[in-house]
Amino acid sequence: MLSAYPLDSLEMRERKDTKYFYQFRVIIIGDSTVGKSSLLRQFTEGQFIESSDPTVGVDFHVRVLQLNENIRVKLQLWDTAGQERFRSITKTYYRNCAGCLIVYDISNRESFEHARDWLYEAHQSIDDQNVVFLLIGHKVDLDYQREVTTSEGEAFANAHDMIFMETSAKVLCNVEEAFLCVTKEIYRRLVEGDIDQKEGWDGIKTIPFRPTGLYVSNENLTGHDDGHRRCCR
Repeated sequence: MLSAYPLDSLEMRERKDTKYFYQFRVIIIGDSTVGKSSLLRQFTEGQFIESSDPTVGVDFHVRVLQLNENIRVKLQLWDTAGQERFRSITKTYYRNCAGCLIVYDISNRESFEHARDWLYEAHQSIDDQNVVFLLIGHKVDLDYQREVTTSEGEAFANAHDMIFMETSAKVLCNVEEAFLCVTKEIYRRLVEGDIDQKEGWDGIKTIPFRPTGLYVSNENLTGHDDGHRRCCR
């Protein structure tokens, strides 16, 4: 299982007189009702909606993170429908992603068992890129109804070279950490040359200057406990 890499060593490779702005595309997949939209809305809008309409096709969200003094990343987040009738639409978005979050509901074992199918579908659709995969066991606020143990999620992630994390949009558990984890890992692979920016591929875009007029999150992105966000293992 992968883990997020600290940026301290990576910063030494960047020219201190240049500010970089990146755009990373990340897709979120998984069965319907596992809470993909709730997770994204909590991350991008800071709000939790108890019940919402199912995603039709693909929905789009954006948030900008500042990783360090010189590095900003605009995350383009694609929220996909989990219903079978939309799968052909979803597949077209795999090809231009640098990160992929596969979400299951810890209180729904079937959604966990389907994670293998979602991973296989993603691998079949991705064009030979070193995409960062994060397996998310969502809705840990329903721990009393848990049908999938943490160790099972970790074992699946280990077996498939994925990062693993358990989250809850409802109680603000590991929401920031999950997206920051993926962002840091994409950046690490980019800097170390493990991800190639090919012509015609939009998973990562680089702009070697500081953009203006964009919102930048001021949230605590250090990974340290801020007293109320981190609650999971």
